[in-house]
Amino acid sequence: MSPTPAPDTLRAPLVVEFPFTRSLGPVQSAFLTGLRERTVLGVRTGTGTVLVPPVEYDPETAEELRDLVELGTTGTVTTWAWNPEPRTGQPLSTPFAWVLVRLDGADTALLHALDAPGPEAVRTGMRVRIRWAAERTGAITDIACFEPYESVPANEPRPHDGTFADPVTGIVAPARLDYTYSPGRAQTAYLHALGDNRTVGERCPSCAKVYVPPRGACPTCGVATTEQVEVGPRGTVTTYCIVNIKARNLDIEVPYVYAHIALDGAGLALHGRIGGIPYDQVRMGLRVEPVWSEDGRYPDHYRPSGEPDADYDTYKELL
Repeated sequence: MSPTPAPDTLRAPLVVEFPFTRSLGPVQSAFLTGLRERTVLGVRTGTGTVLVPPVEYDPETAEELRDLVELGTTGTVTTWAWNPEPRTGQPLSTPFAWVLVRLDGADTALLHALDAPGPEAVRTGMRVRIRWAAERTGAITDIACFEPYESVPANEPRPHDGTFADPVTGIVAPARLDYTYSPGRAQTAYLHALGDNRTVGERCPSCAKVYVPPRGACPTCGVATTEQVEVGPRGTVTTYCIVNIKARNLDIEVPYVYAHIALDGAGLALHGRIGGIPYDQVRMGLRVEPVWSEDGRYPDHYRPSGEPDADYDTYKELL
């Protein structure tokens, strides 16, 4: 059982999500299109090993691979683990086993779900077959899952040219992580201070470097940090980049500037958006000050403070 956090320690549910869009080469295109057509394809290497899922280059020799073969829809479980509490987006909504299945004709195993009534019904070496999804679009989810199926292994893969009508040429792979974040003592104090329009760090008792946001320990010296130090509110742009691609759900017009900002008194720079100035006028050494969000909980962005630019020697160690 995990320890109960202190009452003043913050906790919050967080979601990290990134829908990754990619194009497919000829091998991956044939593999996913084949799944749509209830056909499993592997690829044969120069040494005769059949890989599934197929790859375009031999993982041992880097040789280009194009020799596609059709495999069976039955196979053998090589190893497994029981999943008693399926999460949203997993193949089955009821408890199931994660299994590695070596399909008949393949030399490597495919990871997927096995629909079984309980862990006592799963074993290494058991025979299984593919249960196809009712609606298939050209994705690994076209295999709904595997199910137990007694059969005799068939060992000979059949050559396949990889040609299908209306091939799948690209996919969107959603990556998502749901978790509860507890920032700990140091960052809880940092977040509470932001609510008072203050920025605090912690000083290392050994090297005297002030870390913002604080980490609770100095990563260089390996000692705990407890001395709080208020820094800023003004700071210096050390480096920056111009953002030209608009992020989804972010109401900021492009182009805009995202920068490393060394707050006065801090021992390293933190990230922040620069506003109140044309993007092409932002520069290293620009002195800036925070503009707080409407609810006053964090700096929404930083704007020029009107001071002369900082000399390079004053921030060169913070690049």
